[in-house]
Amino acid sequence: MRRPARYSPSPRRPIAEDDAMSPPSQPAAMEGDAPAPSPSSPPAAWQPGRRAFAVLMLAVAALAGTSAWLWQRPTGGLQLTQKDIDAAVLKTLQTQTLPSQATRAADTIRPSVVRVVSYGEEKETPAARTEKRGRNMARGKPPEAPAGPPGEVERGIGTGVVIVDKGVILTNLHVVAGAQKIKVTFFDGLESIATVTGVQPENDLAVLQAQKIPDDLVAATMKSTADLRPGDQVAAVGFPFGIGPSVSAGVVSGLKRSFQSPEGKQELSNLIQFDAAANPGNSGGPLINMDGEVLGIVTAILNPTQQRTFIGIGFAVPIENAASAVGSPPF
Repeated sequence: MRRPARYSPSPRRPIAEDDAMSPPSQPAAMEGDAPAPSPSSPPAAWQPGRRAFAVLMLAVAALAGTSAWLWQRPTGGLQLTQKDIDAAVLKTLQTQTLPSQATRAADTIRPSVVRVVSYGEEKETPAARTEKRGRNMARGKPPEAPAGPPGEVERGIGTGVVIVDKGVILTNLHVVAGAQKIKVTFFDGLESIATVTGVQPENDLAVLQAQKIPDDLVAATMKSTADLRPGDQVAAVGFPFGIGPSVSAGVVSGLKRSFQSPEGKQELSNLIQFDAAANPGNSGGPLINMDGEVLGIVTAILNPTQQRTFIGIGFAVPIENAASAVGSPPF
């Protein structure tokens, strides 16, 4: 394979006037050739231009030698050894608490997680009333706080995750379905109106486009679930009852699960089952691995009652299905 030419970064030395008058130098000998005979010109030391250059080179060499000696000289009579370095590293590991894997994963995904609020007429379903009571109690309000002005009532709070840095957000369809207005809040606190640009009802997914986005918006990294196994560590990041972003950690407890909505209107399949705590408000948030990569979108929790509280089983739509909602499967 042909290699590109390499050039020295050293600046070219100007040709001295007396050098220009000297005979041209002989071409450099190739390896294995006999040394070329020296020209019959006067010794370089007697030519003024070359003499100045030689003096300069001697000064540079002397300075370099002095610097190397000073660099190698131990400071204060002490010289670090590999044993000293190993002892310092060991002491740091013993005295400093390293962040957990879940902490590092949450730090990675957090800039891509958004709070999603839908506004409109108040729902009167048992699930909606339970979620509203939970939100009010989380904010220190009475469970049955009075409703706001018409058209500005919070119908639901969920979570979303940015998958394209132009403000494309994935969330659950049930979070925004029927909303008159949708507002998203980014990691830096910026609030923006968002519109629904696509839906995938069979997977309870919706695609949002924010009207305003932060200058440094970071899109999440998506990870194929092909190698996912029960027992793998995962974390759910979201806004349970509007509090957050909150993080809960657990493991994958099953794959290819099915779930039927409490109303019996819809059945979801090919779901990831996990045991990281999730509650109303986590819907639409990312389920991530310990590298902070998105494995799926949190969609539902299993509960035989109408309380809608977590009992240890949650479900997420695999990211392969979720990404196809925007028409661009990543794998």
